[in-house]
Amino acid sequence: MALKKDKQKVLGEVFDDARVKSFLQFKAPEGVNEDFHLLEKAYRGMKAENFATFIEFFKADGRDINAQGPDGKTLKQQLEGHRLAEDYLNTLGQYGAQ
Repeated sequence: MALKKDKQKVLGEVFDDARVKSFLQFKAPEGVNEDFHLLEKAYRGMKAENFATFIEFFKADGRDINAQGPDGKTLKQQLEGHRLAEDYLNTLGQYGAQ
């Protein structure tokens, strides 16, 4: 006997302001700058338009957009070689990332 699926497949997560702000709550692993960790987590988990909203909240919370990762680079520096990162780089640049 075959069972029928009772749930629809979820194709995209909804990022309202509350969901975007929730990314400010993630804790960094030991030895990783917390602000860098939050930026990287948002970059990896959000579409560009949601990332832009996140950066607004991130800056309003007094966070450091130029925080460095374990390799000594900022998120902007890391993304400069990524083929699909243009929108993210533009957002970071608008908020003073180096």
